[in-house]
Order: sequence, then structure tokens, then C-alpha cells
Amino acid sequence: MASLLKLHSYWRSSASYRVRIALNLKGLAYEIVPVNIAPGVSEQLTDAFRRHNPQRLVPILVDGERVFRQSLAIIEYLDEAYPGPALLPSAARDRARARAIAQLVACEMQPMQNLRVLRHLEGEYGLDEGRRSDWVRHWIVEGFSALEDLIAGNPSTGDFCEGNSPTVADICLVPQCYAARRFGVDLARFPTIAAIDARCRALPAFAAAAPEAQPDAPRD
Repeated sequence: MASLLKLHSYWRSSASYRVRIALNLKGLAYEIVPVNIAPGVSEQLTDAFRRHNPQRLVPILVDGERVFRQSLAIIEYLDEAYPGPALLPSAARDRARARAIAQLVACEMQPMQNLRVLRHLEGEYGLDEGRRSDWVRHWIVEGFSALEDLIAGNPSTGDFCEGNSPTVADICLVPQCYAARRFGVDLARFPTIAAIDARCRALPAFAAAAPEAQPDAPRD
């Protein structure tokens, strides 16, 4: 009998959000193991968590005896190890484009809003909350301005970033759009991005992965 996948996740973590979408698109059953990375709790800094991931970051995917780290690597593992809708296109050039969009978000944009980066800006440089938010907004606008140029009117762009089925590109885009709204970036200035984000969020796999739908999300 196959073991149940376990995802160590934080409800508002963009990287965790990506993996939840991927698991849902694949139709895989999994258990959420909440890790509260919020300031004042910081469960990722405990020795117990460090034994799972020396980087002290979420997400972590546990599949049987194996532990997988880094969201993009986890997504590609799921695509290669499990049947179901492909998360990467079949053609090499299309896979490269989908990966490039995913990496633009996951490697260039999202790290600038990472909690440990914002903590460093506060602790080392004395940036208050307003200036830290300005920092995040700057990098979101910078990244989305480039991405909008890349996908608007491109013949490879369809209903989604690459073609007419969700791929790793959309899996990365939607959590970043969530972060943009959280930090007050108006997505109306990026109409192609906004349309794809809305199309994705209407799908059950994306809706079930949303931060507010998670068991560890704050409740009123």
C-alpha cells in the first residue's frame, strides 16, 4: 500500500502554496503538517525541524522514507513519480518556457518578500514595516512588468501562461499574485497576468490550495 504523502507547510508561504496546487492538480491525497513560521513562533527554527531541513524553510514533502525540499524540485518530482495531468508541457521548448516563467517568479521575485529577508532588513538596516512593504512592492512590480511583457501577445500563451492547461508556470504565478494583493499591488496594470490568475483560481485544485482554505489559517 502506498504511503500517504505528508506536506510540511505554512498556510501563507508562497512555496508551500505552490506544492499544494501541484498535489491537487495531480489528484494526490496528502496530509498537511502545519509549521508555524510566523514571528514569535518560528517553529522552523527548532532543532527538530532542522533535522528535516537544515535550511529551516518550508515546504518539505515526505514520501515514505524520502524527504524532498525546495518547491520547484518537489513539483518536478511529483510530475515524474506520479500519474495524472502533466505539470510540464510535452515539447522541450514549451517545457523550457514554462520553467523560465516559474523561475522568474520563484527565483527572482518571491525571495525578495521571504520572511527571513524582511527580518534581516528590519534587524540589520532598521527598516520599519512601511519601508519593508515598499521594498516588496518594488520587486513585485519589477518582476510582473517583465513577465507581462513576456506573456502578453506571445503565441505560446493560451488560457494559461504556457498553452491551455495549467503548468508549473501557473503554479508559481498564482501564489505570487496572492502576495501582490496582500502587499497592495494593483494587478489591473498587468492584465494578462490578472486574467490568468483569475482563470486558475476558479479551478478546484487552485481553490483548495489557497491560503485561507488551509487548516492552519487563522479563523475569525
